[in-house]
Amino acid sequence: MVKHDLPHDTERVGLKPRRMDGCDFPEQHNCKMPRLERHTEGVKRRIPTRQWTTWALLSVASLFSTLAWISPDVPSTIASSWPRFLSPSRYSAITSRVATPDVTAPQELFSSNNRTNEVQWDQYSLLLQGQRVLIYSGEFHTFRLPVPSLWLDILQKVKAAGLNAVSVYTHWGLINPSPGVVDFDSFRALQPLFDAARVAGVWIVLRPGPYINAETTAGGIAHWVTSQVAGALRTNATDYRASWQDYIQGIIAQTAPNQITQGGPVIGIQVDNEYFQSGFGNAEYFAELEAVYHNSSIVVPLTYNDPGEGKNFVNGTGAVDIYGLDSYPQGFDCSHPESWSPVVTNYHDYHEGTNPSQPFYFPEFQGGSFDAWGPTAPGYANCRELTGPEFESVFYRNLWASNAKMMSFYMIFGGTSWGALPFHGVYTSYDYGSAIEESREVSTKHTELKLQGLFLRSSPEFYKTDWIGNSSTGAVKVSNSATFVTQLKNPDTGASFWIARQTESTSTATTAFNLTVTTSAGTIKIPQTVPNVTLSGRQSKVIVTDYHYGLNGFILWSTTPILFAGRIGSRDVLFLYGDSSQGSEIALTHSPSASFGFPANNIHGGPFILEDTSTRLSLYADSVTAGTFWAPVLAGDASNPFLNYWQLGSNATVLVGGPHLVRNATLAADGTLELRGDLNASTRLVVIGPPQMTGVTWNGVSVANNVAAAKQITTIGGFVGQLNLSTTAQTITAPALQGWKFQDSLPEIQAGFDDSNWTVANHTSTNIPFKPYYGDGRVLYGCDYGFCENVVLWRGHFNATGLEKSANLSINGGEAFAASVWLNDVFLGTAFGNSTNNRNILEETDQVFSFPNGSVSVGQDNVITIVQDNMGLNETQGSPETSKSPRGVRGFKLNNGTFSTWKVQGKIGGYTDFPDKTRGVFNEGGLFGERAGWHLPDFDTSSWASRDLSTGLPNGTAGAGFFVTTFDLNVPSGFDVLMSFTFDQTSQPYRALLFVNGWMMGKRVANLGPQFKFPVHEGILDYQGSNTVAVALWAMEPVQLSPALSLTVDTVLQGGVGGVTTDNPPWSSVGRI
Repeated sequence: MVKHDLPHDTERVGLKPRRMDGCDFPEQHNCKMPRLERHTEGVKRRIPTRQWTTWALLSVASLFSTLAWISPDVPSTIASSWPRFLSPSRYSAITSRVATPDVTAPQELFSSNNRTNEVQWDQYSLLLQGQRVLIYSGEFHTFRLPVPSLWLDILQKVKAAGLNAVSVYTHWGLINPSPGVVDFDSFRALQPLFDAARVAGVWIVLRPGPYINAETTAGGIAHWVTSQVAGALRTNATDYRASWQDYIQGIIAQTAPNQITQGGPVIGIQVDNEYFQSGFGNAEYFAELEAVYHNSSIVVPLTYNDPGEGKNFVNGTGAVDIYGLDSYPQGFDCSHPESWSPVVTNYHDYHEGTNPSQPFYFPEFQGGSFDAWGPTAPGYANCRELTGPEFESVFYRNLWASNAKMMSFYMIFGGTSWGALPFHGVYTSYDYGSAIEESREVSTKHTELKLQGLFLRSSPEFYKTDWIGNSSTGAVKVSNSATFVTQLKNPDTGASFWIARQTESTSTATTAFNLTVTTSAGTIKIPQTVPNVTLSGRQSKVIVTDYHYGLNGFILWSTTPILFAGRIGSRDVLFLYGDSSQGSEIALTHSPSASFGFPANNIHGGPFILEDTSTRLSLYADSVTAGTFWAPVLAGDASNPFLNYWQLGSNATVLVGGPHLVRNATLAADGTLELRGDLNASTRLVVIGPPQMTGVTWNGVSVANNVAAAKQITTIGGFVGQLNLSTTAQTITAPALQGWKFQDSLPEIQAGFDDSNWTVANHTSTNIPFKPYYGDGRVLYGCDYGFCENVVLWRGHFNATGLEKSANLSINGGEAFAASVWLNDVFLGTAFGNSTNNRNILEETDQVFSFPNGSVSVGQDNVITIVQDNMGLNETQGSPETSKSPRGVRGFKLNNGTFSTWKVQGKIGGYTDFPDKTRGVFNEGGLFGERAGWHLPDFDTSSWASRDLSTGLPNGTAGAGFFVTTFDLNVPSGFDVLMSFTFDQTSQPYRALLFVNGWMMGKRVANLGPQFKFPVHEGILDYQGSNTVAVALWAMEPVQLSPALSLTVDTVLQGGVGGVTTDNPPWSSVGRI
């Protein structure tokens, strides 16, 4: 770290470097300190050298008009001459004097939907209640985490990453499971989400579809609609329009009281999802949806996400208020995570040619990838690497360079596609390689997001920028053509943001360059004190010039990344960071000379003091150390419904370093800073707070202040303590799963089984456009009889003459499905669907099943029994009608003779009368044990045989059986223990349905994979009670199986969100067989 002369009137405090990583105390002589030198010569300047007094006078003169508008006491005669569009936000993070935000009335000069002025926009960004806001968001599906008391956990992690919003799909199929039924109970509720968002201080763009895609069955369209609606889905067909009315009206009723206009978090609602304006009835369908919202109490803007650069719904019929573009530049194959597709270079041009009067909005930008079935599927670890911190660094900042001001990353937390949620192309886990893992653990991607999010939160000047140009056109002068730099400039303050990346964005080379920048002090070539700016491989950086922060903070230029810049207490605080292997510098005054240089390979750890005065604190740390810091928002006035929202409710924050996660912070009236968060290890706690801070508590426990160490961080508002992980954490283990009880679950193949209560499958017509291939005219599609989800059983009866030798069956179940077939009690074989990482896809089979000698009972009733797994309905692929998937038997015939009767049975009650209203329509299937409720807590298995799961079915037969056991958990309060159920990783011909306290939390397909590990959260698991685990084991071949299952502890965190409740209704005979 190299220190250069500051103007002589600048107070210098603490020129000795200080660090927090074990080198705080002089007696630790083994600690390496960075080289510190003062330089006044050898600095290259692009403009003549002057005395500091001259520079001060010039600075005052040149910046007078700029500084005037940030003063609250400027004469009204001057203020009245300002352009009115400057007044709404006045860049409150820059101008805030205290913790109270500057909220002014919305202005009519901005665009709106003419239904409210509380959400407005212009060509730059959104304005919320007059505050200019950059939306940095992530996608979160509450239905993929069916524990409402954990939703706050996710939103706190979103906020901790510096994001200020979430995008949320809602699921038509779950909320409206049958005609006339709209259910917002249990995990389908929206109010707990809205309440948690208020607590966390996170905005919501709600995306209720009706179609959502989301790799969910039928793309979210209710299953009953796929068979009962004759008209084309996602058009203005009369019966389709009638089908979504109840659902959308339900969404409106839940959402209207939670709009920003009512003190709620909802700032926008998306119309449908990724669609095309040109199709027959498409635009009219959008117009009909919009009319319903407009004829309601919904007043926030309506948005749209274009699946490509198609300019859909920008103008004309069905046009929305704010248009957005989805983009997934890496695609959806994580097999080679080291191989990148390049950045998209035409984003800015596309926006300027499409909707230049609106903010540039990415409702979905790649935050990971889904993973497909099959033994060659790469798994989500690869997806997290493909879209990891390097991807975030380059591709997210490329969005910044395109001047995007509304961005949402799909997904921020993927969660679990439990039960029948997934469409047939994906398996149970929807981890997505996202920043927050399926287990709810934060990943290294979360850290990179935090570095970006806190910079954006610190930089309100960035919320309004003009795109100036880039180095490809000569608008930006860079010394090395291997570097690509784009300049954005705030037209009001003159602040510029120079966003640099490799010209070949996939390059892993190290690239060095110099940059010529235009500043208020003239044109300067930077850097001055270090040889160059460095990009180490796949990396992007933001270089700032004429950057303002806090009350009086100013940076003429900085090649050093900014973690935080703003007001803490009565001081302007700046926290810089950089890679240890790279040099960088910063000019903290209006002088064209660098104030500080940070040589490469010299600075490790931190934070080190650059300046420490009564009005200003500047710190520097390496990137690793910076990544351990958090900036929780201190709540504003309790009377403000937005007290937890940055800008609208509070501009007050603190910096906290060390813990695994900081969830929130409160400054009590007595000056105690109350921190809450998570530990995964013992750590040093570093706090940079306001002067009135008198002490610190961590999760309610007082922390001792090491005053001497705190003074090594700052002389004002500093705190250093020690947080120790409780030794209890080491004692938390998972119990062994033992004492299994077993019962056969396929009585349907036994002689004398009575199917008289089953549904007769005798339809001769269907609204599903994919018709049967062959048969006698009867339609055997499960959805036509109310059985769309999970396992469905078919029984075809025929009276045998003795000439019957085989049955030809065409069975459709979707990718990776299976269907096992019996004649009476004789196993004939299994038809296997397929997917090999989205290749060799086989959604249906056409197969002849031969009858072994002696298997046909001549002159008697014989039964073909088919056990079929429905893997979920298709999403819309080319045509929305593909969601009307023909799951079932598409063809049936005997080689001789005919079937007299076909019967069908899925989950008990079908989608109209299923008994488990809590877990919902997607939780169960049609296996006998499911219909009887064997998977539910408190079902009495005392009369069952004892049999270990690892021994498979008796005698190595093909079939289905239930294994059930119970276990107790006694997890101490104050711990968030992340657990998983882990199967064997061997390839065996079995499928296993994993039920935990009645919830189907996993489907293991052992012959295909790839998933064998299934995270299950507290709230499904009872951490202080008895738990029931049931495995429905389906042996698809007559071989001896050896499945293994264990409960494992993945991570122990001391802390957690707290208050997690369970909702696991026990077995009842009502509605069961």
